[in-house]
Amino acid sequence: MTQDERELLRLELNLLKDANKTLIYSYDACSKVGIKENYTYEELDKFEALTSRFARVSDILIQKIFRLIDIIELELPGTVIDRINRMEKRGVLDADKFKEIRRLRNEIAHGYIPTAIENIFKDVLRLTPYVLECVNNILQKYDK
Repeated sequence: MTQDERELLRLELNLLKDANKTLIYSYDACSKVGIKENYTYEELDKFEALTSRFARVSDILIQKIFRLIDIIELELPGTVIDRINRMEKRGVLDADKFKEIRRLRNEIAHGYIPTAIENIFKDVLRLTPYVLECVNNILQKYDK
């Protein structure tokens, strides 16, 4: 790894750490609210923040961290699925579970219908601990 690559990885990992902190904060707040039929506006704001932060952290992982690790390890550029599969081979994550995270991120990013909000909230609450686990795996393996 060159000095430039090392510095870029350090910067991207710091961005990931900051985004991860806000995801943890939102996850804790929404876990206390829980899933229910009707939400107050304040609770909806909390869940909107959580879904946004969930999508942001998953994007940072896939689009920045996974891609940069591939470049550093001299892998040919590929699709998002290729990056996820390579991270599974490196022992960082379970590819099938992370593909589910990516699908949920796409659902969040590309607009969802109001009637689907409860399912999105449930899925984000269910998958956030796994995203946090993946972040920890990345930091343990590459934050040196």
